[in-house]
Amino acid sequence: MMNETTVEVILHPVRMRIIQYLINQQLTAQQLKELLADIPQASLYRHIKKLVEAEVIHIVDEIPNRGTIEKVYSIHNPNKDLIGPEEINKLSKDEHMGLFIKFMANLMGEYDRYLNQEIIDLRRDGVSFRQASLYLSDEEFAEFIKDLTAVYTKVTLNKPQRDRRRRTLATIIIPEQSKEQ
Repeated sequence: MMNETTVEVILHPVRMRIIQYLINQQLTAQQLKELLADIPQASLYRHIKKLVEAEVIHIVDEIPNRGTIEKVYSIHNPNKDLIGPEEINKLSKDEHMGLFIKFMANLMGEYDRYLNQEIIDLRRDGVSFRQASLYLSDEEFAEFIKDLTAVYTKVTLNKPQRDRRRRTLATIIIPEQSKEQ
């Protein structure tokens, strides 16, 4: 079993939810507590501390508040991968599969929380999941990723507002086995 790497720290279900809320915004622990009301306060604070120690999130401000200092958190750089390619490439096949399973478990947790609401309307809420096979040359794939990145970038800059609802969008790209093997 590998030591807890940045990858492991990030892919914990609670920490992944904290990171998702900190994308393109800065929040205090109190604000995170309100957004993540299903997580016990002590547990939430432990996870925030773990993310700070791993340098996944950082303190961007300290606000005096009734005799204490309230810390404001943010991710380092929303335009930069949180896990570097060097670290990813060092992992074994089993470690990659373990990370993928945790990623899928995080998605399942998000979907389970959605389904456990009192009233759901999949159509109105825009719930969907699909799989498509794309046949693309390396150049076409690079262009596709460039276009997709532009679309993601445009909407990830949106700030929370009363008329906006947070939606989880996950992308998994798996190429077929290389014919050169």
